[in-house]
Amino acid sequence: MNSKDVGSPYAIPQPSVPTLPITGSDQLFPIRRIYCVGRNYAAHAIEMGHDPDRERPFFFQKNPDNILCDADFPYPPLSKDVHFEVELLVTLKAGGCDIPVDEAENLIFGYGVGVDFTRRDLQAQAKKQGRPWAAAKAFEASAPASSIVPASAVSSLTGRRIWLKRNGELQQDSTLDHLIWSVPEVISELSKQFELAAGDVIFTGTPAGVSSVQIGDRIDCAVEDIAALSFRVV
Repeated sequence: MNSKDVGSPYAIPQPSVPTLPITGSDQLFPIRRIYCVGRNYAAHAIEMGHDPDRERPFFFQKNPDNILCDADFPYPPLSKDVHFEVELLVTLKAGGCDIPVDEAENLIFGYGVGVDFTRRDLQAQAKKQGRPWAAAKAFEASAPASSIVPASAVSSLTGRRIWLKRNGELQQDSTLDHLIWSVPEVISELSKQFELAAGDVIFTGTPAGVSSVQIGDRIDCAVEDIAALSFRVV
């Protein structure tokens, strides 16, 4: 064995841990998994051609290293129709299975804002062929995200505005009150399908107004008085 390999239990260099900065701290939030909630605002469900009724929520995943922080968004290959979707992010400090709704908030580490980028043309093709959405959702840099604000610094989510501007023009504008499934309900429902744990990040759904981006566009978005995020499409 080469002397430089002595003491390492790994056959290859260990991949780095994806992280997000924490507002007001030098520490980082390590990302374990990324979960996303589909169609969690009624108006967005309608614009995508679906029934806005309170159906059981469904989930999909992005990869932890899909997170993009403090960098511009590189327009991905294989698509000519990439859509932005602004979302409230929820990060967890603990987890479990079958978590009761009234206990879910105790698991929250903090909040942020992010963009769930989607290769919409690839998603439409996958839907038509009955195939998974992975190529449409879990591509490189598909999850730009802000710093995480500790939950202790957020008094309430009630009435908070969530918005996104493209090149200075307002495209998405709603409030968190319009979530079909509240944050505690999302955590509870998600824990029925997966064992949640510290380090998990949840994209909680996007309001109406999703649309495509082009190289050169500037994106600005925020959840009111919690977090903001700005970047360019390159």
